[in-house]
Amino acid sequence: MACSHDCSNCSENCGEKGKPHDFSLKLNARSKVGKVIAVASGKGGVGKSLVTTLLAVAAAKRGLKVGVLDADVTGPSIPKAFGLVGGCCQDENGIIPKRTTSGIDVMSLNLLVENPADPVVWRGPVIAGCVGQFWTDVFWGEKDVIFVDMPPGTGDVPLTVFQSLPVDGVVVVASPQELVGMIVEKSVRMCEMMKKKIVGLVENMSYFTCPDCGKKLEIFGASRVEELAKKYGIEHVARIPINPAIAQAVDAGAVETLEGGWLDDLAASL
Repeated sequence: MACSHDCSNCSENCGEKGKPHDFSLKLNARSKVGKVIAVASGKGGVGKSLVTTLLAVAAAKRGLKVGVLDADVTGPSIPKAFGLVGGCCQDENGIIPKRTTSGIDVMSLNLLVENPADPVVWRGPVIAGCVGQFWTDVFWGEKDVIFVDMPPGTGDVPLTVFQSLPVDGVVVVASPQELVGMIVEKSVRMCEMMKKKIVGLVENMSYFTCPDCGKKLEIFGASRVEELAKKYGIEHVARIPINPAIAQAVDAGAVETLEGGWLDDLAASL
């Protein structure tokens, strides 16, 4: 009898049973990528996309060839931060990503749809398939590092990224609130389950610097980033402040002009 490769409803005791399935996807045949770093969190709204863009910019400033794969299909914001508009082209090599002013290649669903404001109403497997195609069908060329902006949570797409892409490390993003500390633990445990190393922890909205006295005010409570990093054995940490200039630059599509240097050390460690 021909094998359907669906062991769940099969009574045969063949050699295929018990073997771990290989979900890995092959990179576009004409591309070469050194490292893949995923930026993740178990909760939305903590600044994963901001951290992804700042890490990409910091790496590009170090002379690296950088790409950004926007895996947050239902809430893509990477093109907005870089000021990228218009559709992507395709040639015999594959889909051509859009390039930012500093030379960072970006692939996002918002660069493929006619109206970026239209909602993406897709089921999980379709979204996961789209993310997979960003790896297999996009001509990335030669890249030293690709940063993957992950969607929030621990569902279909994060699972697809961890199982299908050769992720070398994960940067976890958090905010100071106590609840998010619990969410961080979910992210850490998922990385452990997927056997992925956490290479950095970033605390966003960590503090506000008073423009009059220069004092750092921890509006959302005392920072716990060092405590969490020690608890989970994460070596590298970083803190991003509440700064109106950050929001203004992102809204203007000018994230590459920011001069904060908040993630420079983390980018160097990667």
